[in-house]
Amino acid sequence: MKIKHYILLLILVLPVLILRDFTPNNELKYLSIADEALRDGHFFTFYNHGEVYADKPPLYFWLLMGSRLLFGGWYMGILALFSILPALGCIWIMNRWIQPMVDGKGQWNASLMLFTSAMFIGSGIVLRMDMLMCLFILLALHTFYRMYSGEGKYRDKILLPVYIFLAIFAKGPVGFIAPVFSIIVFLLVKKEWRQLGRYLGWRTWVILLGLCVIWFGGVYAEGGNEYLNNLLFHQTLDRASDSFHHKEPFWYYGIAYWYSLAPWSILYITVIVIGLRKKLLNTDLEKFFLTVIATLFILMSLFSAKLDIYLLPIFPFFTYLTALLLPKMKFKWIAFTVYIPVIIFIAAPFVLLGMSNIPGIPSSAFIHAGTWALALFAVAGCYFLYRKQPFPAINFTALGVLTTLFIGSFALPRINPTIGWAALAERAQEIQQTEKLDNYYFFRFRSGENMDAYLEQPLTKLTEEEELPSTLEKGDGLIFIREKDVKRNPGIASWLPTVRNEKIGNFYIVIPGK
Repeated sequence: MKIKHYILLLILVLPVLILRDFTPNNELKYLSIADEALRDGHFFTFYNHGEVYADKPPLYFWLLMGSRLLFGGWYMGILALFSILPALGCIWIMNRWIQPMVDGKGQWNASLMLFTSAMFIGSGIVLRMDMLMCLFILLALHTFYRMYSGEGKYRDKILLPVYIFLAIFAKGPVGFIAPVFSIIVFLLVKKEWRQLGRYLGWRTWVILLGLCVIWFGGVYAEGGNEYLNNLLFHQTLDRASDSFHHKEPFWYYGIAYWYSLAPWSILYITVIVIGLRKKLLNTDLEKFFLTVIATLFILMSLFSAKLDIYLLPIFPFFTYLTALLLPKMKFKWIAFTVYIPVIIFIAAPFVLLGMSNIPGIPSSAFIHAGTWALALFAVAGCYFLYRKQPFPAINFTALGVLTTLFIGSFALPRINPTIGWAALAERAQEIQQTEKLDNYYFFRFRSGENMDAYLEQPLTKLTEEEELPSTLEKGDGLIFIREKDVKRNPGIASWLPTVRNEKIGNFYIVIPGK
């Protein structure tokens, strides 16, 4: 696949990367944590308003902190690169991996399918460390396979443990589990377990443990034994066995698969099942891809903590195993799996029109134009299916998804106040300067304290209704109240009209004075 294809993929998602506001509950929290680390001079231990935050390793926070120091503020267009560039890196690695067996057109086809798989593209445009971890897992597994197939060089013996460490350093234990267990299971399947030392021998463990010792030493120096125990045991063993966050049943991923890889989930599973039944998985590469999928799917299902995004490392293998098997398939076996999303996309603008009067559904000319573009591309896909040309059909359908995202992104400036807090914070700062106020207060909504990433000063949480009038009477600050809390609480609803307030998005700003 040529460089122009990667540039096209980047351009199609660029508006959403630039125009989108930060989400309050996750992205704004990461920014607040990074700000706090910079203020307090912490580089291995992290805190969220004084409370220990050992959930995530340092690598992603270092990238955030470096961006803050370099650019002097938080800019979505810059920070989004830490997700979208690793996403494109994952595609590049997988294309390079299958290059001996799949030509450029097939690689472009696979790239479009992976890039438009719901959870993959979603992970590529949000501020999270998962895509960074996925990149290093793929690098580790690709390096192993190069060594296994006899194409490896001496440097690969060094790079393998380095990539595994970086995967751990980006997200945590999955960065270790995914590559190491996939390698072990593959060698067992191939009945070559005695060769395990060639790949995970003493050199690998010395490098990996050495890097971990440096990391843990930094953690101990900054946070002491309590923080280190939290990082090594509470955030790993406890989460795996009886999670305190995101606890779900064993079968959770069996359901999550279908929407996480939409619109191609039916295609992927159909091709792989047919491939197994017809015994079409003949090469080591195909068997390795299937081994990674099965190993990680089972292991992730065993862990107590589950989120859709935790499956991210196996998504590329679903796509590219499909790409390897598709040329071996008869058209009739796969036609209906592509027809399903094509028909749904053709119906999209009519469904949106029918939902336009439902409260909470955003209305914008850009969104409507985007869905019509999706339908037109889907019509083209339908035409190629009629001509029994599945690859152009998939390409047009995928490009329709990306075109829709591109066009619809221009609606974000209008709807950002309802999904983020940038406009709210900007107006609050204007009021603070005009009214000469010193403090900010918020009434018990989730993550309100993380608005300090915008306001650059701490906020005070109010938990009881009785605190609102007394706080306002102090005259030293304004109060943020959710519209939802006003509607739910008759006392606040009757009090609010008696005081100065402004409504921004889904919030009220209550201002001292008359």
